[in-house]
Amino acid sequence: MVPGAIRMDKWLWQARFFKSRSLSATQIEKGAVRLNGQPVTRPAQSVKPGDVLTFAQGSRIRLIRVLAPGERRGPAPEAQGLYEDLDAVERDAAPCVADAIE
Repeated sequence: MVPGAIRMDKWLWQARFFKSRSLSATQIEKGAVRLNGQPVTRPAQSVKPGDVLTFAQGSRIRLIRVLAPGERRGPAPEAQGLYEDLDAVERDAAPCVADAIE
């Protein structure tokens, strides 16, 4: 494994996107997670800082950039430091329809 890399199922669990590591592994095995635009079916696939993950979470499609591999499954503020939510960047940059009407 590359230095600074971690198993994808473990990272998704540590970053608190899934309640258990087995749930994250199941989603990966179904092909519901993409790594840098490519479908992944191996939970042991490694991810490293700079990689972009795309997956469904509830009714949302998440677009996440990995910032750090993580050491443990800590509290939410610690977990949020492991990634950058690219969805939020796109939502903030997109003009609001209500603003265009005014």
